[in-house]
Amino acid sequence: MKNLNLFAILIMFTFLLSFSNSSAQEYTRWNLPPGAVARLGKGKINEVRYSPDGKIIAVASSIGIWLYDAHTGAESALITGHTAYVYCIAFSPDGQTLASGSRDNTIRLWDGQTRKRKATLVGHTRRVRAVAFSPGGNILASTSEDNTVRLWDLHTKSLKETLTGHTDMGRSVAFSPDGRLLASGSDDGTIQMWDAETGQSLNILTDHNRNVTSIAFSPDGQSLVSGCDDGTVGVWDVRTGELRQHLTGHTAYTVSVAFSPDSETIVSASWDNAIHLWDPDTGERLQALKVHTGPVVSVAFSPQGETLVSGSQDGTIRLWDTQTWTGKNTIDGHTSDVKAVAFSPDGKTLASGNTRNTLDLWDAETGVRKTTLAGHDGAVNTVIFSPDGGTLVSGSSDTTIRLWDTQTGQHKQTLREHLDSVVALAYSPNGDRLASGSDDDTVRLWNAKMGTELEILKGHTGDVRAVAFSPDGGTLASGDGNDNEIRLWDGHDGEHILTLVGHQRDITGLAFSPDGSILASASDDRTVGLWDMDNGENLQNLRMLKGHTTYVLAVAFSPDGKTLASASWDMIIRLWDPETGRPKSGFVGHTGYVVSVASAPDGRTLASGSTDGTVLLWDMTPFLPKTD
Repeated sequence: MKNLNLFAILIMFTFLLSFSNSSAQEYTRWNLPPGAVARLGKGKINEVRYSPDGKIIAVASSIGIWLYDAHTGAESALITGHTAYVYCIAFSPDGQTLASGSRDNTIRLWDGQTRKRKATLVGHTRRVRAVAFSPGGNILASTSEDNTVRLWDLHTKSLKETLTGHTDMGRSVAFSPDGRLLASGSDDGTIQMWDAETGQSLNILTDHNRNVTSIAFSPDGQSLVSGCDDGTVGVWDVRTGELRQHLTGHTAYTVSVAFSPDSETIVSASWDNAIHLWDPDTGERLQALKVHTGPVVSVAFSPQGETLVSGSQDGTIRLWDTQTWTGKNTIDGHTSDVKAVAFSPDGKTLASGNTRNTLDLWDAETGVRKTTLAGHDGAVNTVIFSPDGGTLVSGSSDTTIRLWDTQTGQHKQTLREHLDSVVALAYSPNGDRLASGSDDDTVRLWNAKMGTELEILKGHTGDVRAVAFSPDGGTLASGDGNDNEIRLWDGHDGEHILTLVGHQRDITGLAFSPDGSILASASDDRTVGLWDMDNGENLQNLRMLKGHTTYVLAVAFSPDGKTLASASWDMIIRLWDPETGRPKSGFVGHTGYVVSVASAPDGRTLASGSTDGTVLLWDMTPFLPKTD
């Protein structure tokens, strides 16, 4: 009987594991932009909110609105439609509508059941930072970086009032429980109290010395709590406007505050990675929750008050039991700015570096994260695999280069000679040399096997933001962030060969074509440069590809050399024919700057990394040579 039970348990475990992997693969393909085949990472967390029935946790993220089952933590939906980050969300009192405010200056209303868009509210002229429903659900309040507070009639889906008075960007809005008052917090350091019906200004609370980042009324309507970016929390008497408590204890910005449903506890979240619990009457700090490893950006109580949810820039959403203040569940998968992407030589693994100081390794086929490598003390700006695939190399703002074993994930060695951020890496084709570019204005050549420094290549007068070896390893190219030059060096001894001049601003990316005949360059001058490497001393014959509307940050050739991809701050990936210089097509879908691109070894997939915190994998098969 015991053996039978053990067998049944093993079968159930196998089923659950299979279901988990299937689920993980499924959400990587939700609501993808045209041309994309997978999305790696869920984007950055901006705000967390409970649905009125407590069954759903909604997360405003850099790519859309994630919905989770509040009990299991399972992903239930991803709502997309905004063209930029979603900063704020709010459920209507009946749960039938979800409102979202975005960096794209709009507010969208979504059906709470179907998740379809009901309306778009247009009027703010800058980013929308906060939204709140009136208790009756007939009015929506919003505030924006345009310094205004706006009231929207939800029956007509039209603007009702524009409230002016703040002299800096709005950060937070909240209705009193009886719906008579509206409070707004701003970077002008004040909290404005308004008549919610007429929009008349009633009072201005001025005791904060810096930006007011978050506000919330107590459920009994007697108090208002506010967070300030000086790390303090204020508790105000709603009737008199008097500051009753000035709570100190956070060591960095206080960015989110909330009252418990019984009005007896205040919670505050901060960039010091901590959550503090306070008694609103005495000002006593009851407890500090210090589990998150990154800034805590949002907190919210469940409707019945039995659970607190917190969202952090460490990529996790944590649920806390409010009786014991112990963790109940953790939802992960959210990510931070992606700085670099690289495929392994076999194409099975994709590495990405991020601003959370780590490297993520992803299964390139399923989109499931394999592992995360930690050890750097600064953002991971650049990543590259060795030609044999046995080593992964990362360069960081902590000035170091780290070498990792790709099979075990173990740290192998740290190279420490650079004096500033390491922002570019390149392996020689045979894997014996490693080149690194740094903000210390140098290129360094390393013995890749021994980890010893071979040469320091000097001559650049600004940050070296790009390096690339030619396919035969005989030439090393490096790009400058000050004199806008590309320098060509002997790839073996580091001797300076030639300087290429033509770009008007920083060189941000370099790539040789697979046959070595073309050197492609990306620049902050909004262009992609193509240099004919077969012209010898006449390399100044530069072709400029124009189309991007702002900084071009990276370039990558397809393995057959017939397509060149470029990435830009305009959030567009452009594809070019490097022979003719003509545009082929492009990919649009990131909600943040596209900072890195890499082609899979088989040429069927292009990866792009973005400040929206995700990597998108794009289908390149339409651009492959046709076969009979």
